[in-house]
Amino acid sequence: MNPHKYHPYTYSLLAGILLLIGCQKAPETRLANAKAALDSAAAAGALRYSEPTYRLAEETLQQGWMEMARQKGRFGPFRDFRFADSLLAQAIEFANQSASVARGEEQKLRDKAQAEQNALKNELQEWHEAINGSLMSREAQRFWSSAELGYQMCDNLVQNAEYEEALTAVRRSRSYLNQLSQLLAEYSNNEAHLKSQWRRWVQETLADSRSKGNHAVIVDKSVHKAYMVHEGKLVRSYSCEIGYNSANQKLFAGDGATPEGKYRIADVRRNGSKYYKALLLDYPNDADQKRFRTNKSKGLITRHARIGKNIEIHGGGGKNRDWTDGCVALMNEDMDSIMKYVEVGTLVTIVRRSDQWPEITSRHH
Repeated sequence: MNPHKYHPYTYSLLAGILLLIGCQKAPETRLANAKAALDSAAAAGALRYSEPTYRLAEETLQQGWMEMARQKGRFGPFRDFRFADSLLAQAIEFANQSASVARGEEQKLRDKAQAEQNALKNELQEWHEAINGSLMSREAQRFWSSAELGYQMCDNLVQNAEYEEALTAVRRSRSYLNQLSQLLAEYSNNEAHLKSQWRRWVQETLADSRSKGNHAVIVDKSVHKAYMVHEGKLVRSYSCEIGYNSANQKLFAGDGATPEGKYRIADVRRNGSKYYKALLLDYPNDADQKRFRTNKSKGLITRHARIGKNIEIHGGGGKNRDWTDGCVALMNEDMDSIMKYVEVGTLVTIVRRSDQWPEITSRHH
């Protein structure tokens, strides 16, 4: 008997054993799950917030896929998909890790963006209240509006889950608010140098009224009030509206600023005024003419600019905003009142801000 010859049954048995050991089912389900895990991670923002782990999952999936394809190319009894299955399982784990990190990072950014958005909203409201009705509102509004536009962009970005871009919009808005803060600080510093002059004008007007026993008018632009003075005491006050650009001294015709200085009533216009009744002031006086020439020589205003004229206290007020070209507007009934006490030559002093007033007299006119 040939020892190298086996019974046919023996070969069949060996083939069956090899088939059971080597021929396995390809991990198609695992491959599908790995692809789905990568898609889910990408949707969670893994490419933005956890890219290294996501790329590792992607690479491991490719290796597992290639290993599975290699095994499929082998003779059935020699196929072994265990390594491919292990790689695909690792790919799923890496993909899930990247998705988890991405969700956590996105939640942090979402919370931060929403917190910064709410803080910015409050800051905008505070600044709006600070500049609303102030003489600087026209210049300040430009920066505030730019900051408010940034807030609207931030809101849209948060709604679209673009949190990093939303934070960038917040930073941009705050840069405009910083510029607004600097503008107001510079303006406040400039005012500080002029307060003594305004205080002196007020005190001189009160002293003149007291010594002559007559009436005078003092206009405080910052609080939008025109005060009637008699014998050096305040007896009446009227709300007023002024030039649309009155944060500074009037420089030239058409600049929208109400002039600051000591003036006299040059004409009492009870009829024929464009705005009900009017008190024409002697603007420009000598001080205005001198300042205009100096500013022109320094190049602060163009050589074609004119100094302007026809500055009045007139009716037509009550619009609750500064709108005139430089005049002081009172409500019509207040014009009726003020014209009872003034005449040609009455002193009218206009200051940007006054911080020293005597007490209002109990005497009524």
